[in-house]
Amino acid sequence: MNFRDLEYLVALEELKHFRKAAEKCFVSQPTLSGQIRKLEDELNIQLMERSSRKVIFTKAGLDIVAKAKTILLEAKSLKEIAKSHTEPMDGNLHIGLIPTVAPYLLPLIIPEVKEHFPNLELYLHEGQTDVLVKQLEAGELDCLILAILPNMDMFQTYNLYREPLELALSENHQWANKKIVDLKKLHGERVLMLEDGHCLRDQAMSFCVAAGAVEDHSFKATSLETLRHMISADNALTLLPQLAIPINRHQSGLKYIPFSEPVPSRKIGLLCRKNSVRKLCFEKLSALISENVDKKLQQYN
Repeated sequence: MNFRDLEYLVALEELKHFRKAAEKCFVSQPTLSGQIRKLEDELNIQLMERSSRKVIFTKAGLDIVAKAKTILLEAKSLKEIAKSHTEPMDGNLHIGLIPTVAPYLLPLIIPEVKEHFPNLELYLHEGQTDVLVKQLEAGELDCLILAILPNMDMFQTYNLYREPLELALSENHQWANKKIVDLKKLHGERVLMLEDGHCLRDQAMSFCVAAGAVEDHSFKATSLETLRHMISADNALTLLPQLAIPINRHQSGLKYIPFSEPVPSRKIGLLCRKNSVRKLCFEKLSALISENVDKKLQQYN
């Protein structure tokens, strides 16, 4: 038995398909199938039921897969421990980012990361919060950059920046020429939102509901860019994070208006596992991100 055999087993349990598991592990299907057979012989137990259509793991197989995941994660940690003591800003780093952060933050920080930490190889993964959190827990990602939610206490958090939300509306809207707006003015107004699963939706909705705004359920956007187009075409309203808007607050038929105090905002942070051995790396990376985002946000004042 070796780590590679355990990787084959975990991939097969995840994908429930020998060919797809082999492709994920970059081996041929006969190689993967043969090693799984050898593993069953070595353990003297049947790990799965095989058929031409699907793979069904036995109870013993599922228990062994769970342990295999733990073993692989610990093996990865051993390598990370050694690396963190010798070269904390070297090596591969897998970062998960939410879609309402990634397109607007990455252009700001990637050049800086490359300049300050040239030996740090970033692998970026975009996804919704619940998916990214599961990947972090499973050790598939090293850290996350996302909006901090109340139920994230099980992770180590590095605060990056607090991002104001601004009102987005058509340039033809009656409020388009306002310089600032009170959130309470949204009372009774119709607002468009992102679809379920985006944490920005929940955060923006909480502010809108408190102000007495009404969500338009006839349309839910899959992305901020789709939401922009709908706002422009439908003369509706929404809340967008500041980094996602231009400095001059005018763009392709849209206007953006800051709110008066208290300003609605979201807190963006870097999350990692509390037992991660790469905390020195995360500390330095967080400091670099915070410094550069602060400079950008100051341009909106």
